[in-house]
Amino acid sequence: MHVTGRRLQLFLGILAILIAILLGGYTLYKYWQHANTAEPAPPLQSTIGHERPLFVLSDITGRPHNINEWDNHVVIINFWATWCKPCRREIPMFTQLQAARGAEGLQFIGIAIDEKTAVDDFISKLEIPVNYPMLAGEDDAITIAKQFGNEFGVLPYSVIIDRNRRIAFIQFGEFPKNEIEQQIDALL
Repeated sequence: MHVTGRRLQLFLGILAILIAILLGGYTLYKYWQHANTAEPAPPLQSTIGHERPLFVLSDITGRPHNINEWDNHVVIINFWATWCKPCRREIPMFTQLQAARGAEGLQFIGIAIDEKTAVDDFISKLEIPVNYPMLAGEDDAITIAKQFGNEFGVLPYSVIIDRNRRIAFIQFGEFPKNEIEQQIDALL
């Protein structure tokens, strides 16, 4: 009986550890699933209306860009990655809108959470050349996205900044064309 009691304790201990591992794994899986979904999450209202954070990030050629370069413009910053299908779908629409509305003061900026070589390779294969700055920053880009309110790492993630450098709108997930056009029209 004494041996059986020890085996039972050992069995229950192992069972408790396995249950803890499974629950921890399930929790991590659900967090990862939410963080990598294209489904919109509620915007963080605390960032809307606030002045946009400052940053400097290099483009795919290595040239550094300061967000101040685009003061007095309506700026749409799009955080994306080459492996993100909804992100890739948005780029042609953004390119078309930049061409159509850039003269009115609209400026798109792509910030890739990727290596510069991966971004350069992806962009070089697009049918329509990208006509707006493409910045790449890996971990730095993640930090900047968090400063702009993307606490969950959702991609794509877009932030619209008005001409007064204030965050006017946040889009978690893919940006529907009619929605982005409404936002642009209200600010230009």
